[in-house]
Amino acid sequence: MIIDTTEIQAINSFSRLESLNEVYGIIWVFVPIFILVLGITIGILVIVWLEREISAGIQQRIGPEYAGPLGVLQALADGTKLLFKENLFPSRGDIRLFSIGPSIAVISTLLSYSVIPFGYHLVLTDLNIGVFLWIAISSIAPIGLLMSGYGSNNKYSFLGGLRAAAQSISYEIPLTLCVLSISLLSNSSSTVDIVEAQSKSGFWGWNLWRQPIGFIIFFISSLAECERLPFDLPEAEEELVAGYQTEYSGIKFGLFYIASYLNLLVSSLFVTVLYLGGWNISIPYIFVPELFEIKKIGGVFGTTIGIFITLVKTYLFLFIPITTRWTLPRLRMDQLLNLGWKFLLPISLGNLLLTTSFQLLSL
Repeated sequence: MIIDTTEIQAINSFSRLESLNEVYGIIWVFVPIFILVLGITIGILVIVWLEREISAGIQQRIGPEYAGPLGVLQALADGTKLLFKENLFPSRGDIRLFSIGPSIAVISTLLSYSVIPFGYHLVLTDLNIGVFLWIAISSIAPIGLLMSGYGSNNKYSFLGGLRAAAQSISYEIPLTLCVLSISLLSNSSSTVDIVEAQSKSGFWGWNLWRQPIGFIIFFISSLAECERLPFDLPEAEEELVAGYQTEYSGIKFGLFYIASYLNLLVSSLFVTVLYLGGWNISIPYIFVPELFEIKKIGGVFGTTIGIFITLVKTYLFLFIPITTRWTLPRLRMDQLLNLGWKFLLPISLGNLLLTTSFQLLSL
């Protein structure tokens, strides 16, 4: 049997083409993830710079000014310094728990970004249970903090880890009830559907006006989840040295730093999506559908406007937690738990009951 060499070459070239297509397919799967991670990294650098500038303004200081123009590269300089610091381990601690803890805190928060829509259908995964997936994933982060506190073999670290777990459990329940109220109003748990439900009535259709009590509870609970002042009990400097991160140094300490800002950014993005209309801009008493209905604008221009509007709303909202940090004093642990269980939980339950009643009556 004689086999033609041209046929063999054709078969080989076809197999090479197939393998190349497979490689390109795998690469294209990772491209959106890489772009999202890059955007998040830049977003965190901007938040750190904003916080330092706003804090300096509130305290009548100059703030960062030497690292880059207007000090914009200060956070990058700090991160580079931490990267080259020595990693120290506690001699009698549990090294495995000590090492895994920071990674769990960062990864669990990073996964939450997969369900956030930055524009019209510009979302990594549009799931039917998007908002509840975020709540489920964000519940994993305190486990990492508890592991870090326990693995450090330090009483201050362990106390910080226990406080983080108690605080997270206390404030996740009111937060979930507020999200459930939004899902009832929108008839969906998908983040994209929630934004589109708000866009039907323009500016006055935002859930901020339809759920004002829920918005306040969501804001307070998200501050507690991010461990921002006045809820920074797990890392209270005056009481616990630095809480669960007392024994950490180098890049592992930097991971906790990143996790806190990741959490702050994701909370602000969810406030924008759930309460502030997401990528839609609607100015009251001005109706220019061609300009303000983003989904009717196609292509790159419409996508860019959607991303821009989402980020503007997010960073404007970020001013509130940043200024709160230098305005309110820290609560005691008993006051923090009382606020969560005795005030926010009953009010959020009442809000959910009212929302359900109105939805049933409107059927």
